[in-house]
Amino acid sequence: MKRRAHHSTVHFRKTAAASLTLCAAFALTACSSSDGNDEASEESPTVTQSPTASASADPKETARKEAIATYGAYWQEMEKLYADRTGKSARLDQYAASAALKNAEADAKSTHDRGLINTGDVSVTKVDTEKVDVSGKIPNATLSSCLDISRWRTIDTETKKPVTLPSNRLTKYVIVSTVEKYPEGWRVTRDDPQGESC
Repeated sequence: MKRRAHHSTVHFRKTAAASLTLCAAFALTACSSSDGNDEASEESPTVTQSPTASASADPKETARKEAIATYGAYWQEMEKLYADRTGKSARLDQYAASAALKNAEADAKSTHDRGLINTGDVSVTKVDTEKVDVSGKIPNATLSSCLDISRWRTIDTETKKPVTLPSNRLTKYVIVSTVEKYPEGWRVTRDDPQGESC
């Protein structure tokens, strides 16, 4: 399913040639968490926090769906974060925590401090579940997806014009993300761009 993750993206590692360190530098390396990059998927699931599972539902399947839905919502908030220089319109902490949240907020601030914002949409597609663990203390899922930032524009807030980005940057790349379930709900805790196109 195509998800237009309206989440501002955080360029975090140079891992993906699309490093967004100010998304302008590289079209967004994707919100990466502590050391990774982010990838959203066009087929991102709905942006709502996972629904309550019925008693008969398979715990792993329920966790998978909730993790994917959270990841989609995470990117929608990322879009808001990068598009707003004040950073007040986004509620990224409702969908991210740990390194992913810290890195995204720091990267967005760096971008804004340079007089830039990102507008448009990010698409998450080809979402695959690499692992789902619901037996541990902290349920978690590892997702692999294709992050498409080709429609994400870096704008100079002074001139209101698009910033020219490197022609060789990756605009569609693979990203592996970790989503964990806390008492308050699922949160993306790590985003690692893989530096390969998709």
